[in-house]
Amino acid sequence: MKPTIFIIAILLSSLQGYSQESPDIIPTPVKMEVNEGTFLIDARTTIQYDKKKKELGEVAEFLTRYIRDISGIELSHNAKDNKKIIFRESNDDTLLDEGYHLQVTPQSIIIEAANRKGIFYGIQSILQTLPAIRTNASLEIPAMEITDYPRFQWRGMMLDVSRHFYSPEAVKQYIDLLATYKFNTFHWHLVDDPGWRIEIKKYPKLTEVGAWRVDHLDKVWSERPPAQEGEEATYGGYYTQEQIKEIVAYAQKRNITIVPEIELPAHSVAALAAYPEYSCTEEPQLVNTGGIYPKGIQSAYCPGKDKTFDFLEDIFLEVLELFPSEYIHIGGDELDKSQWEKCDACQSRIKKENLENEDGLQSYMVKRIEKFLNAHGRKLIGWDEILEGGLAPGATVMSWRGEAGGIKAAQMGHDVVMTPGSPCYFDHYQAGPEGEPAAIGGMNTLKDVYEYEPIPKELNTEEAQYVLGAQANVWTEYIATLSHLEYMVLPRMLALSEVVWSPSKHRDWEDFNKRLRGWHFRAFDQKGYHYNKGNSKVVITPQSVDGKLLVELESEIVGAEIVYTLDGSRPQRDSQKYSKPVEIRESSTIKASTLLNGEVLGMVPASQSFEIHKAVGQNVDYKNPVSRYYMADGPNSLTDGVRGTFTVGKYWHGFHATDMIATIDLGTITDINRLSVGILQKRKDWIFPASSVTFEISTDGKTFSRMETVDLPIKRDNKENKILNYTTDKNTSKGRFIRVTAENFGVCPAGHPGEGKPTWLFVDEIVVE
Repeated sequence: MKPTIFIIAILLSSLQGYSQESPDIIPTPVKMEVNEGTFLIDARTTIQYDKKKKELGEVAEFLTRYIRDISGIELSHNAKDNKKIIFRESNDDTLLDEGYHLQVTPQSIIIEAANRKGIFYGIQSILQTLPAIRTNASLEIPAMEITDYPRFQWRGMMLDVSRHFYSPEAVKQYIDLLATYKFNTFHWHLVDDPGWRIEIKKYPKLTEVGAWRVDHLDKVWSERPPAQEGEEATYGGYYTQEQIKEIVAYAQKRNITIVPEIELPAHSVAALAAYPEYSCTEEPQLVNTGGIYPKGIQSAYCPGKDKTFDFLEDIFLEVLELFPSEYIHIGGDELDKSQWEKCDACQSRIKKENLENEDGLQSYMVKRIEKFLNAHGRKLIGWDEILEGGLAPGATVMSWRGEAGGIKAAQMGHDVVMTPGSPCYFDHYQAGPEGEPAAIGGMNTLKDVYEYEPIPKELNTEEAQYVLGAQANVWTEYIATLSHLEYMVLPRMLALSEVVWSPSKHRDWEDFNKRLRGWHFRAFDQKGYHYNKGNSKVVITPQSVDGKLLVELESEIVGAEIVYTLDGSRPQRDSQKYSKPVEIRESSTIKASTLLNGEVLGMVPASQSFEIHKAVGQNVDYKNPVSRYYMADGPNSLTDGVRGTFTVGKYWHGFHATDMIATIDLGTITDINRLSVGILQKRKDWIFPASSVTFEISTDGKTFSRMETVDLPIKRDNKENKILNYTTDKNTSKGRFIRVTAENFGVCPAGHPGEGKPTWLFVDEIVVE
């Protein structure tokens, strides 16, 4: 072979093996093929579209401004240059309302969609291949072909501006983030107990009074005292109707529908501070920090008075003028119905309308508001408490207390938006909590969000169709600044975007991490966003298996190793490396850290102490099922050597309105000298101690003898947060089977917000010695 021919052959071979790396698009498209070459945006590039289509012109202007900002290049519209970006409307049924087809070649970019929505989303995919800020780098877009459309029609993010106020500019930035990641719904929590944030011209005191509060900035939210008479209300703010119109228009251009929330019947302290005549007592009161009220404060509207409905309907009429959204959110959560029980007008309404009780009165109020909204062409959506007393005919349920409310509503044929606290509350910690900014509690990591499936397995195919999608909520008790808000939503927002947009079969944690840590983290850095770079805290999960206690260690940092110790010392890079579950044979403390590129990550290692006793590693059977939301690390968590803490949910088995009856098989007959069980009291969270605990022993698992019944070790009206140990060392004997019966407290006592409602029983380690 001649040398020239040989060189040409090598070049051809290398071209045939060419593989363009896929761009880091989030959410990942339904179908994407990357080809050879790039399209270069320069001064000769033009955008072409049908000028008769005003909406396409708006999208073209959006792209033009973006390119101008990152490069200084001014794209012409409908010029005859040969480098074209083309927008086309398509009749392709597979693209549906928000889908798009994108084709990039070195000569052109073509985006086809049913309407401007799909065109806009195609643009967002393109922008994720370009610089996020002006760097003077060339604007090269890889040649590729994408067919893409969303999995769910409701792809939402909520922001609470009542507890902390965010400027119109900050709200627009939040909307920009939503648009970048193809969310289409912004749930704006505008009113609540700590502040009323929307101007209502007919009722000016809603903002003159209700938008301002006394705020003790020197204390964390949960420790701020109620406002006192004479204190100056200096913290707050509100949006004028002109500002709201501007924000709504801004969102519409980015395919974002704003769903406003006007809370009722509860969470109405700010409104009733301005207009107390719509409460049950009509007594003057102050705006207060949420959830912390002086005795006797009225937090709910009075549905016994017709003038209350006149007031609310007047408010909604102005809200409807401002927000063109199909849905109007009315809240409906966390109602203290004791106010209504003592109100003559409410009791009269119950009798007049033949309602069963206060639950029925709540349902009456929601149904009446729904009828009003329907008459004005809108739909009602509310938190899952609107199920209580009977659901309004056309209401949509937003399920936040786990998925139970959403499951029930879908089975009844009602539309549902899934937004369970785990993992969709972005006010919870995402890492640490050591080294993290203060959060309200809980732990929803990036991986937790990414692995969420909005359609519960309890729903059949037909019922699953009522799940409109999912949403993350950002409550702002502990989030007072824009930088903190950015940190709490980034990057978890990106994980949720892929959950609600991309096909579930495309979910790939490692690939998502690669894309996230490529273009997106770089863009966050360039734009100066505050964000969490990953949860380096090792997750320690004990498992009781065949009489052995095994401990699994897991890190969310892709490509990292884990180092650990068993003597309580801090892990170093040369400590034992984790390769398989570690067996714990004696009482000890395991500490573990993530190791990446030879560096131990995190300021504080994960740590867990284990106390070995005779039941550790053994199986546990339950007569009454454990709540699916509070099952700790699995059915054998009561025998994993780990004692519970005040962190609700992490270590505890929860039983709602029922006793715990647990039987442990020790595997062989042995001496039993002492038995104990840990039980949590946290009344604020409706968690009450056991009225009594009965310990029983058996040699055959059939006939049990009672060792002792231990009564409640504190006074029944004790309200302190406590971990109680119910213990017996009487009547020691031999046995193989142990049965522990913890009797549920019953119902919440008088004066508790849940008065008369069933309590939770939280149980932890059963210790056998």
